[in-house]
Amino acid sequence: MRAKVRGIYTTALTKLLLENGFQIVQPSQTIKVRFGIPDNNEPPDLKIKDRHDLQGVVALGTPEATKTLQKILHSTFEDVITRKWNISVDGIYKGIIIGESNGTFQVKISEDVVGVLPRNEAPRESQNQNTVIVQVARKHIGRKTPFLTTQLKIVGNYAILTQKSNGGVSLKIRDINKRAELYALGKKLAPEGWGIIWREPAAQSSKTFLEDEVAKLCEKAKALERSASSVEAPALIVEGLHFMDVEFPSLSKAKLDTLRASVSPTIDGHHFYKSCGGKVSAALEMAEKLLEKGQNKSEVEKLLKEHVRTEFPEEGSTVDVEHVKFSGAVFHLGQAKIDTINSQELKYIRTIKADGFYDGLGVAKEADDKAVSQTKLGEWYIITNYFSKNGRWKGAYININTPVEVYPNAVRYVDLEVDVCIRSNGDTKVVDMEKLEKALEKGIVSEALFEKVKGVVAAVTEKSFVEKFSAKFI
Repeated sequence: MRAKVRGIYTTALTKLLLENGFQIVQPSQTIKVRFGIPDNNEPPDLKIKDRHDLQGVVALGTPEATKTLQKILHSTFEDVITRKWNISVDGIYKGIIIGESNGTFQVKISEDVVGVLPRNEAPRESQNQNTVIVQVARKHIGRKTPFLTTQLKIVGNYAILTQKSNGGVSLKIRDINKRAELYALGKKLAPEGWGIIWREPAAQSSKTFLEDEVAKLCEKAKALERSASSVEAPALIVEGLHFMDVEFPSLSKAKLDTLRASVSPTIDGHHFYKSCGGKVSAALEMAEKLLEKGQNKSEVEKLLKEHVRTEFPEEGSTVDVEHVKFSGAVFHLGQAKIDTINSQELKYIRTIKADGFYDGLGVAKEADDKAVSQTKLGEWYIITNYFSKNGRWKGAYININTPVEVYPNAVRYVDLEVDVCIRSNGDTKVVDMEKLEKALEKGIVSEALFEKVKGVVAAVTEKSFVEKFSAKFI
């Protein structure tokens, strides 16, 4: 299988993919030099690039390539989180119109997925019959509600069949003669009712090869027409690509550092510093240029830490608490004041803003309660003690999570859903284990991570641990 990789994780992931049998295509100049990879403009089966927040990557590819990547990640990284979209990107569905609002139709495309289709795109006959042939557009990939279109296309590696279109040639093909040649070929080969858009790799392919590609796409178009009238909605008619969002928490970043270091001079914490962006990322690049020139690694790392120290929080600093869910949603738990921060311990305090209820503790949540959170760097849980404004201990939540990362303006971790609640009378309760089990079923977490969490829960619910902890307050 072929993969194209871009972004801050490129070197490490290229190393990992090559070790697992992937071929790297369309490599950057840096990657060609580091790995001795020749020019190769073949289309990829898998495209990988940075997420916008730099906390991981997104991957789009064939079902087989995406599934293989997920297996590789789960077997390599202890705390990696993989979120596969249960919708086929570019997939063509026969859907059922089930509602209308704000100029869009709600279209049910599977038993548990409803997408939105602009009202002006739905053919009149579809509105009368309540069924419509739609395609999942690449707009808003990964969101719960997919964006749909009736402007259908069938995507190949070298060509795209587009319904009711005159066709065209990728703007990335700049040779005028080649553009004219491909445009004429497209006009000749296009089936009735469809146009052909040539993709960039078509410029390096023979006429016979391109004719074979178009013939295969035309067969898909015929199969689409047959299925559109015969299958019962909702149903997937033409499968597209699979999309996966990947989160790299702290331990994954450290393993990625090791992979990169086997190829190029690398500062410890490279991927963490890169994910910080801004001045921290820029300082890292300067430091690694010194490494490339042969300067002592420990001295360079010390210099880097001194240079970026003022960018990170210290005791008395205010930070955001980013509580990341399995879904990818980031819950901002509010501003917290750093009480203690060093190489061993992190302690921060939040003030509760509104009344409510601490479900696991069975007590009222009141405005001005204090939430005092403590963890050690590298530890798989955070203990948060809750106190009334008068200092009365209300109980504690032990949140099981990936080890905390401290960024310039935030502390961040992935919530692994399971909590251990210790009530003010010393009673202990484990909650939400079923959410972790569901995450395992969906492939969000690996079997190894699932077992790790079970081990952490067992450790913090041991009688000696609970009694020692509760003795401080009861």
